[in-house]
Amino acid sequence: MYMAEFVERMKGIRICPVLVIEDKNDAIPLGKALLEGKLPVAEVTFRTAAAKESIALMVKEYPDLYVGAGTVITLQQCKDAVEAGAKFIVSPSFSHEVAAFCREREIPYCPGVLTPTEISMAMSYDIPVVKFFPAEPSGGINFIKAIAAPYVGMKFIPTGGINAGNVRDYLKYDRIIACGGSWMVKGELIKSGNFKKITELTAEASNIVKEIRG
Repeated sequence: MYMAEFVERMKGIRICPVLVIEDKNDAIPLGKALLEGKLPVAEVTFRTAAAKESIALMVKEYPDLYVGAGTVITLQQCKDAVEAGAKFIVSPSFSHEVAAFCREREIPYCPGVLTPTEISMAMSYDIPVVKFFPAEPSGGINFIKAIAAPYVGMKFIPTGGINAGNVRDYLKYDRIIACGGSWMVKGELIKSGNFKKITELTAEASNIVKEIRG
């Protein structure tokens, strides 16, 4: 049930902004920009020391924002993310420790995969959707279609090299429920405090989703 909710939320939003927050004080205006741009989801990556506090601030300030943690590599990072209030966990690779922890606590876990073996590992934990990473450098949509063929029930969230110019190609494939991307929340925009531009780019991404839905 808990994974089903994650799948439905991502299917509803379709594009997941991937955030690298250096300063926790940027968390609140970033959350506001995403909500105003009509993409109510945030994957806050554990690439920085500010990740845990940023997640906690967003969760507290914006109940309607679906806040999760990304780049979760270790079990401790996972525990920190959950303690901060993260609603889902995303990894660039597969971790048995993180998978077991999340299953026990019924927290959605979306591990990164690149091979059939890793997809099978995810299936052994009853995980119905995986992050395909890095998407573009690894062959893009054509590779995903090829690797998805034997795994009929598996869904994908490709991330890596996806932007406003190619995201349509991914979202049109019915096995892809959403795409992760950072083009609307680039580091230089965050550091310069240009949240107006972030809102505009987020709105453009949201309009792409509307366009695909017709």
